[in-house]
Amino acid sequence: MKNLMQFFCSDLQRSYKTAEIAFDDKFPIIRDERLRECNYGDLTQSPSAQVTQEKIKRIDTPFPNGESYEQASERMKSFLKDLAKNYSGKKIMIIGHRATQYGLEHWIKGIPLQKVIPASWRWQPGWVYKLEYETI
Repeated sequence: MKNLMQFFCSDLQRSYKTAEIAFDDKFPIIRDERLRECNYGDLTQSPSAQVTQEKIKRIDTPFPNGESYEQASERMKSFLKDLAKNYSGKKIMIIGHRATQYGLEHWIKGIPLQKVIPASWRWQPGWVYKLEYETI
């Protein structure tokens, strides 16, 4: 981890508390609201199974009183553009949420949200992405 230049996390407590516990003030951590989970609106804090059922329907249609995955993905695009401009060639770490990963898969790997969102995701120690400015 000594080669990591910067750590980013969402400004939601679950994300930044994870960063604080993991790195114990050894590295500067930047909180960025663009890394937030999708806003599930009326379904916020609903059982995971209920939210999962709705996900594929909410790619371009917002959750009631929330946002769509396209909207969440646009937040990630903005974040990635800033990364490409300000951290080109640098290693960074992002601590985010499922919508964060959906955005990375969509914008960096070019996978349509229609394929990313229903995909089966399994925990692993980390994912590695290489950001090229031309990809976003």
